[in-house]
Amino acid sequence: MKVLAFLVVAVATAAQAQEIVALQTRPGVTQSFFIAGMGDRKAEAAAMLLIGGGGDIRLRMEEGRVKFAQGNFLPRARGEFIRNGILPVILDNPSDQSDGMSDAFRESREHYTDIRAVRGELYKRYPELPVFLVGTSRSTLSVAYLARWLQTDIQGAVLTSSLFYSGSGQRARPMLAGFNWAQIKPRLLFVHHEDDGCGATPYREATRVTRYPLVALITVHGGKPPESGPCEPRSNHGFFGREAETVDAIAAWMLERPFPRNIQ
Repeated sequence: MKVLAFLVVAVATAAQAQEIVALQTRPGVTQSFFIAGMGDRKAEAAAMLLIGGGGDIRLRMEEGRVKFAQGNFLPRARGEFIRNGILPVILDNPSDQSDGMSDAFRESREHYTDIRAVRGELYKRYPELPVFLVGTSRSTLSVAYLARWLQTDIQGAVLTSSLFYSGSGQRARPMLAGFNWAQIKPRLLFVHHEDDGCGATPYREATRVTRYPLVALITVHGGKPPESGPCEPRSNHGFFGREAETVDAIAAWMLERPFPRNIQ
């Protein structure tokens, strides 16, 4: 896993041991990511978290403090991952995708090159930790293609609120609805809210992937009344009000412990 260069951009307090890391992954391109501090918790696995939408978390330093967008389900729930012994590694967009990752880029070898470099850096830092890819909504497109290419470089992949279609209704175009999951070697976990109201991420499609080997499905029910649109993170689409239980189940699956198939 060749990486051209790396730079630790920021290190917070020793107790928290959080940092921003920037890798030069392609000529003229850097890939930045945030490694959360575990506090007193011992990490048993690491999760590379890719947010939905355009993927940009605006990772930066302001007045000596790490700042990034935290509204998406995965960065919002990072404390739940830490509580379960999972090291959160939150990825920003590569520097040549500052306006947002397109679907074509998420399926590209350039994206794979960037993420493989991050995986290599994590291996150097934490050689004993199993590493998982975790995506939500549009970033599940990234996770599907990356998992197919990374193969044994990761121990599994988690797809939450998966992007089965682009758009909805009669104009819907299949995205992951037509993906061949049999091409992926690592374990796969799908997590979906039964009442996800986003037309691009219908629950019915999530129930169909369990026919593949090594694929599990966790169905989430209930939560808080939505405070955003149906395709936005503060709704059933983002497991709003069910973050803790959802991450508990994901972490148990990662660590090969018993996990609930239904979260009530």
